[in-house]
Amino acid sequence: MSDTKQRLLDGTIAAIREHGIAGVSARTIAAAAGVNQALVFYHFGTVDDLLAAACRASTAERVRHWSARLAQVGSLRELLDVGRALHDQERELGNVSVLAQLLAGAQGDERLAAPTAAALRLWVDEIESVLGRLLAGSPFAEVADVPGLARAVSAAFIGLELYDGVDRAATERALAALDQLAVLIEVVDDLGPIARRALQSRITRATRRS
Repeated sequence: MSDTKQRLLDGTIAAIREHGIAGVSARTIAAAAGVNQALVFYHFGTVDDLLAAACRASTAERVRHWSARLAQVGSLRELLDVGRALHDQERELGNVSVLAQLLAGAQGDERLAAPTAAALRLWVDEIESVLGRLLAGSPFAEVADVPGLARAVSAAFIGLELYDGVDRAATERALAALDQLAVLIEVVDDLGPIARRALQSRITRATRRS
């Protein structure tokens, strides 16, 4: 990739952080990138196409950054610990707020909806892989919709990032509640074989009724 294109991608993210999605334009992007605004159209065609490319590139870079650490997670509590670290670092860098801004912009712009959803799926796929590995063999595996759960976690993470801006104490309480849920699942997984079979039977019956 040329240096100019990379500067435009980086400038787009910087412009979103500074101006919000509503204030992003070829002019604000070019100013953040330190280039002539005509280069936006020369390299990417439209501002929307540049926004889509920047969203994909920025998200892919952050997923790569966390991928190795997520691969080492051995329990749901460890996953939540990584989630807290991710929450703190990405909040400080402003990266999740950028994705939230793009999601907000995509509500009224179909051209942004597909690329923004594709970028979010990069996080979903990473989390789904971890959850599938952690829940394998658990009594909850039979009833857990892991792909759906991964999407719920991703959506909740973005929501908590936004919530954190207005009520940090409430965000901490929500994260603590997730810690408690992880402890409950670990307790169930540590049950002896007889108790596990009984629980599995109850879960199976409940699943069939639903």
